[in-house]
Amino acid sequence: MDQLALLFVLLVGAVVSVPVGDRLKLPAPVLMTLLGIVLALLDFVPNVDVPPDLILPLLLPPLLYAAVRRTSWRQFAANKRPIFLLAVALVFVTTACVAVVANAIVPGLPIAAAVALGALVAPPDPVAATAVAGQLGLPRRLVSILEGEGLFNDVTAIVLYHVAIAAAVSGTFSPWRAGLDLVLSAVVAVAVGLALGWGANKLMDLLGDPTLQIGLTLLVPYASYVLAEELHGSGVLAVLTTALFLTDYATDADDVMTRLAGHTFWNIVDTLVTGVAFGLVGLELHNAVRTASGRWGELLGWAAAVVGVVILVRLLWLLPATWLTQRLHARRDHDEDIPMSARETVVMWWSGMRGVASVALALAIPLETDDGGAFPSRDEIVFIAFGVIMATLVVQGLTLPWLVRRLGVRADTEREKEFEKQLAVRAAKAAKRRLREIEAVEELPEELSEQMLRRAFDIGLRISPDLAEEERREAYRQRARRLKRVRRIQGEMLSAARHEVLAARGEPGADPEVVDRVLRHLDVRSLR
Repeated sequence: MDQLALLFVLLVGAVVSVPVGDRLKLPAPVLMTLLGIVLALLDFVPNVDVPPDLILPLLLPPLLYAAVRRTSWRQFAANKRPIFLLAVALVFVTTACVAVVANAIVPGLPIAAAVALGALVAPPDPVAATAVAGQLGLPRRLVSILEGEGLFNDVTAIVLYHVAIAAAVSGTFSPWRAGLDLVLSAVVAVAVGLALGWGANKLMDLLGDPTLQIGLTLLVPYASYVLAEELHGSGVLAVLTTALFLTDYATDADDVMTRLAGHTFWNIVDTLVTGVAFGLVGLELHNAVRTASGRWGELLGWAAAVVGVVILVRLLWLLPATWLTQRLHARRDHDEDIPMSARETVVMWWSGMRGVASVALALAIPLETDDGGAFPSRDEIVFIAFGVIMATLVVQGLTLPWLVRRLGVRADTEREKEFEKQLAVRAAKAAKRRLREIEAVEELPEELSEQMLRRAFDIGLRISPDLAEEERREAYRQRARRLKRVRRIQGEMLSAARHEVLAARGEPGADPEVVDRVLRHLDVRSLR
């Protein structure tokens, strides 16, 4: 098997793991990691030949962009306090605790290298957390916090990692310089992200065509990441800034085709790239196995100690942080999403899985220092890092669904339905207001005006049938059943028409472009 065949296997696995995960009630990223582990143990499967410094630039931008599309800047702003406590403060604390323990138990491990180890295992993976949380039906406030933590913690961890690696390679370290680098990295990233977001928004208006607009959204995250890194900024933060800008400001309410096609496109990208990313996590297991040759007991002991620190620190941090956030929340009038019970806090604790970023950072540790010597304890750091990744991703990922069911943590469906009902009312009222505005400038026949008024009301009913009184609700149900029957018959008629047109594509003298144009017309008609 060569590298191309291995990539194809991962892509097929990414597609298949979604329905299999749904049936087994397990997260697809965890299944892909297990597939990667199995492939890594097979003799005929080659070692992955991807330069470590390309893993993050290739995989992280589309994954981050796809994740941000499901949220908004307002949501991040509302949850800034818990996100800061988890994505910034907890990363610093975890890095420090891991560095202290690793420096104490691993002989000859300098403090700078220990800090690098702490930084690369500190951030929970944003893709794993989002994928797991989305499948388990967790309360929206928990999903929001996990998404925010996962998206922003890589920024802090990667900057810490680079500072620690620079100190280990050069042998010098300046805390003031490190702090300045962190601030400048964030400023440059935000500036690049906003500039590219604004430019991409303007360019989309010029392109006009949905295919070109969607293609541009695929290129923009990569451009944002690479440009920020070239200017010594945080590529991750730049992608987040660009994505948030485009999500909030580049949305045209009437651009239906671009929105529908873009949603489908990014779902496909998210599924495939996520599958490949976590498959690579499992495949890279051979690095740890090669390192541990003849030293399994010693290295497993060190890895177990660091795993214990990572998991315990998260729990000990979450308990007071949640209590503090709840107290501050009670004193202020905020719409902040916070864990509301000890059970939700336990679920947040067990959701701290490591993944793609940790793998890429571990493999990117340089082989030599500036003086030509070997990087101190590099093999040990890589093994410990993979031990943390496998323990948190596989063990926690496989047991989290059981824990959620056991604790009974579920989304507040009544609250969601109520919000959906409010949106339905707003949509119907907006339609009626627009109808009145049209009637003010155009003379509409009474029959047409009443028909349009009923349709405005139907807009809300189709979103939330509970808007109508019982009698009108029953009438609406009957009308909906009749409409469903009409649509079924119309669908069968359109299906017959599509089959006939498609059959003409193979006839002698048929122009495929004309056939495809007619077929697209029928397809669009089927969506109405």
